[in-house]
Amino acid sequence: MRYTCAVLGIAALCLAATLVAGKKKNPDDETQTLALPKDPPAVAVGETRHLLFTVSPLSGKGLLTQQTRDALKAILKENGGAPVVHIRAFVAGSGDVRRVPQIVSEVFTEKKSPLPSVSVIRAGGLPVENAQVVLEAVSVAKKETNSGGVQFVAGDEAVDKDPSASVKPLLDKALAQLSSKTGGAAALQVTCFVSELNRPVELTSAIAGRFPGANIDLVQTQRLPWQAFADCEAVTRGGSGSAAKLAFTGTRVAFGAQEKDAALAFQRLDKDLAEAGAGPADIVLTNVYPLSGQVANLVRQVRPASAALSGVIFEGLASIDAGFAVDAVAWVSR
Repeated sequence: MRYTCAVLGIAALCLAATLVAGKKKNPDDETQTLALPKDPPAVAVGETRHLLFTVSPLSGKGLLTQQTRDALKAILKENGGAPVVHIRAFVAGSGDVRRVPQIVSEVFTEKKSPLPSVSVIRAGGLPVENAQVVLEAVSVAKKETNSGGVQFVAGDEAVDKDPSASVKPLLDKALAQLSSKTGGAAALQVTCFVSELNRPVELTSAIAGRFPGANIDLVQTQRLPWQAFADCEAVTRGGSGSAAKLAFTGTRVAFGAQEKDAALAFQRLDKDLAEAGAGPADIVLTNVYPLSGQVANLVRQVRPASAALSGVIFEGLASIDAGFAVDAVAWVSR
């Protein structure tokens, strides 16, 4: 009797083991490793005559991650879901600017779309209270949008050494200088950098009055600027370029404030452009984002022809060791 029970017991154990072994694994029981978002490309290319320029609406709702995702959603809605080739982000507040390229990568990966190149700069403020980010996007439409091509126009800085001086007269002067440079061409986008945003509606109205129909971006570059200033740049229809495509780089950061650091940043920028089929001679606009006047002067010495915005000092960059960042737009010559 005892022998029979023992045999039956062993058989029951074997049956239980077989059932357990044959049971399908529950995916929830396994440890899952989330894939890290891919880094945006150093440079991206778009067809010149199909380019769209969009500025995201400002929102004070939520923190940086939510605002960035909402801004991307708004851009994709406005451009009809067209592929985005470049994004320039100005981040205000205390959010981690390094998160922006990651969020861009996550959003476009979710949509199974190619990643755009990304430039990220920390600014001093934006025109809407609690707004932490504004995005400028360059997309490629299916239909031709600019039969005569596009032109990138860098303005001239209007300055008053008194940091408490009103910025409105300086903005008017900067806009007049920019208008003279555009030659009356229709502006697609106008970006103005100012030292303070005490009356943002008045400042925005001044830009819209000078360039009706253009997408407008207004950014305070530092929280506590050492002088009052205004500087504007524009993208217009037309221009003298004949290349079918344009290359847009993300920001390259100079780690340090020495001449060798600046030279290395420009070498990396040139390498990025070369991969897209463009060279230094093909550059139509170089944006430089220095963190001090000393660094701005250094950039002028190292690469004077490229220092389109070297006089405009910004609040910060993605690295605490950075002296400046630089990005560029260039014709693709091959």
